[in-house]
Amino acid sequence: MEALREVEREVRQSEIGRSRERVEDDALLRGAGRYADDLAVPPGTLQAAVLRSPHAHARIRALDSSAALAVDGVHAVLTGEDVTAWAAPFPVGVREPMEHWCLAVERVRYVGEPVAVVVADDRYIAEDALEHIDVDYELLAPVIDPEAATEASAPVLHEGVGANVVSERHFRYGEPEEAFAAADHHVSLEVRYPRNSCTPVECYVVLASYDVAAGAYDATANFQGPFALHSVMARALKVPASRLRLRTPADSGGSFGIKQGVFPYVVLMALAARKAGAPVKWVEDRLEHLQAASSATNRVSEIEAAVTAHGRVTALRYNQIDDCGAYLRAPEPATFYRMHGTMTGAYDIRHLAVRNRVVLTNKTPTGLNRGFGGPQVYYALERLMQHIAVTLDLDSLEVIRRNLVPADAFPYRAPAGSLLDSGDYQAAVDLAVRQGGLQSLRERRDAARREGRLYGIGLCAAVEPSISNMGYITTVMPPEERRKAGPKNGAVSTATVSVDPLGAVSVHVSSTPQGQGHRTVAAQVVADVLGIPFESITVNVELDTQKDPWSIASGNYSSRFSGAVAGAVHKAAVRVRERLADIAARQFGVEAAAIRFADGRVHVDGGDETSVSFHRVAGTAHWSPALLPESEPGGLRETAFWTPPELAAPDEGDHINSSLCYGFVFDFCGVEIDPVTGRVRLDRYVTLHDPGRILNPELVDGQVRGGFAQGLGAALMEELAYGEDGSFLAGTLADYLIPTAMEVPEPVILHMETPSPFTPLGAKGVGEGNNMSTPVCIANAVADALGRADIELPLTPARVRALIGIDEPPPPAGLEPAASPAAGGSSLSASDSVELPAPPETVFARMLEPQTLAAIIPGCHHLQAVGENAYRADVTVGVGMIRARYEASVTLSDLDPPHALRLSGVGKSAMGTAEGSARVRLTALDNGGTRLDYDYEAAIGGKFASVGGRMLQGAARVIVGQIFSRLAAELDGGRASSPWRRVVDTIARLLGGRGGRS
Repeated sequence: MEALREVEREVRQSEIGRSRERVEDDALLRGAGRYADDLAVPPGTLQAAVLRSPHAHARIRALDSSAALAVDGVHAVLTGEDVTAWAAPFPVGVREPMEHWCLAVERVRYVGEPVAVVVADDRYIAEDALEHIDVDYELLAPVIDPEAATEASAPVLHEGVGANVVSERHFRYGEPEEAFAAADHHVSLEVRYPRNSCTPVECYVVLASYDVAAGAYDATANFQGPFALHSVMARALKVPASRLRLRTPADSGGSFGIKQGVFPYVVLMALAARKAGAPVKWVEDRLEHLQAASSATNRVSEIEAAVTAHGRVTALRYNQIDDCGAYLRAPEPATFYRMHGTMTGAYDIRHLAVRNRVVLTNKTPTGLNRGFGGPQVYYALERLMQHIAVTLDLDSLEVIRRNLVPADAFPYRAPAGSLLDSGDYQAAVDLAVRQGGLQSLRERRDAARREGRLYGIGLCAAVEPSISNMGYITTVMPPEERRKAGPKNGAVSTATVSVDPLGAVSVHVSSTPQGQGHRTVAAQVVADVLGIPFESITVNVELDTQKDPWSIASGNYSSRFSGAVAGAVHKAAVRVRERLADIAARQFGVEAAAIRFADGRVHVDGGDETSVSFHRVAGTAHWSPALLPESEPGGLRETAFWTPPELAAPDEGDHINSSLCYGFVFDFCGVEIDPVTGRVRLDRYVTLHDPGRILNPELVDGQVRGGFAQGLGAALMEELAYGEDGSFLAGTLADYLIPTAMEVPEPVILHMETPSPFTPLGAKGVGEGNNMSTPVCIANAVADALGRADIELPLTPARVRALIGIDEPPPPAGLEPAASPAAGGSSLSASDSVELPAPPETVFARMLEPQTLAAIIPGCHHLQAVGENAYRADVTVGVGMIRARYEASVTLSDLDPPHALRLSGVGKSAMGTAEGSARVRLTALDNGGTRLDYDYEAAIGGKFASVGGRMLQGAARVIVGQIFSRLAAELDGGRASSPWRRVVDTIARLLGGRGGRS
């Protein structure tokens, strides 16, 4: 306790707890940030583009890159053959015989999986050359639903494993069977947490080179590591860790966890540089990022509570399935086990049973996503608490209060092992209810319901873990396997504080921030300790694993900065201060205890208040070493490493303190639902946070707002959707909706501080809480408004309308949806008509001519007859950002001259498959022309399906419309009768001209 009091004396100064504006923002707002794509590249750097699988599951029978290599400006094509020669599969977190390479080897298992890399003079050439790589795929049956994937009859992704369940563990804490047997009630619920993502402004960027002489790789990436994944990458490259130099830039355009997923591309581009014999740079585009970067783990949870008649929960049972996608990519199954010790949340529940199954499906591998594990756990637990209140006809707030961990129980050991460090949950709830105005919100709800409006209130209590125990993932292994592997635990953080010969202070931290303001807070901590102006301190957050101190815990994840990294900064600064105090004490002839640092000067406590400037004392260590105390080595540089003893390895009973600190979050909100549109309007949102000691209130509020916005998106908008065939259906921001400033209301943010006894500054993390609490809080409000238990995210208007019981209106005439295609990809359909300046007989005859077909098919380079009314075509199609060259078969069938025919096409390209047909009907008009009516249906798979239904439907209408507009132009001698033609003619007349060919 004396040590803790000493820490408290040290931090009771002006900077800690002050709302300082971020020092990072001046450069960012001026456009002077240094992001990964802004950094200079070595001379001769080449650009890379990645060929990705258009199929969810297929065997690669052959790959021919010769045509791509023949393209002028292409230097190399990296394939699976190269990867297996130079690299190794990535290590996985379970002992199963499955291989995950940085590039597809023999088989592809999700749409977007890298298959080859083209390296060229520029990105344009590299992208174009992708179309010249010929891959022969043998399609295999995919499995998309995680529950279906657990069945013995499901298609198996990894034949060596023999099943899609790659890990199953059962845990038992306390006496859950007895508690359930004695309970007054059993209340259960099944919930599904969907896949969603982070969508930072900046996507992945990697610059890599290979030193042939040293056999070493050098990579710069906007990675949030190095974390333990540096070791994973080094092993995959088959080099000692010292021969993989990883550097991170000063600025990163957001991450929220997802930039952990850049590590396979670091390996991939390192190998591409080795193949090309030159540095290689790759910049990910938005479609690549949404389709194949990473995502939150979707989870299916069955949860059951043993409950007394008064709503006291005595035991919980979890049956959970985590869908980790096509590969168990490191650090998964982290999403399961980061929260394992905290499965009882903020509640004093002593009995617990858990069944965890990790399943693989033909989807993008999952990874870290803000709050990873927390949204999935709390969506099940807090939905259950609301359901208990409804089932037992109790007040939701009272059910929460009756189950909270008692205020006098801290540090509180949860049944699965988490040591909740500090808090007063009852006081926090009371504060939020009082200052957030819950009573007035309830009155608002009652008034709305009297008027027949749909209004509900949701509540949520959560503990927010921070500073992950590096050993928590090993809980996936049974104790006997852990004994063989050796214990893993702790969370080492590092920081360096240096004072130069002129007294300037610089700080280095290995926290690799992505916009949180680490430079600002680190400077505040050092300014407090050394008593120097905040503005005089320089903080460097760039990381170079070859030069800078770091550990496998280093990086930006699990909200570890304020508790761990800022604490390490404090320790390093205190050591510098102690050395300076010894130097000053010798100069002044006093004891070191009499030396005080304040206002940029070094003071001697006493009657005359002797002082000298900070830089004068600091300079002594450099300019006058002969005047130093004997114990002073000279030079003022201190690197602090810190790890807490509370983070032990999991024990024989599978108890694990999975994080060091646990903040508390209590949220409540009111929502109103439009009974016609199904839109959910957030009326008021109150969020209270206890993150321990608050180092900078303004930055804390910024983190709360960011987590709230992301949680709001998860609740109401965001879902990474897949077709039945595994086609990715949300590859643009038209179909993967994210909230903007217009959709995010201002939450009411409240604070409480109970310092942690386990961190140097008493601080805990605060960056992830609302991404854990907000989705379920809003879901509980919607459940309250509708009186429904079967609430699934995201709560889009269509989904809410279905919950209300409103049938969707019929589509407008001509836009009836087609039946789902057999392939399960995106289905498109529409109907329209066009007037043609020729009689039906002429129109029918011209449509049978190859030269006419070649002229009217958009993007047709070449068309050749291969049979009666059958043709082979070379066609380029573009939709949005995607452009592909298809080898197509075109046929005319169902001929009924001159009244009707069917125009059909089947296309294959590196971007996927497309199949469609248009039924054409010709009707004679009184003016001698023809009205052509058409109905088309199309099925799209692969990369084109990724742009989503909205863009595809619009693009398909335009492309099909172009066919018949061009036919009109051909029949009119090049003058189209389309609306576009009329627009051109009108503009020409206005300009005094006559209009020309379009």
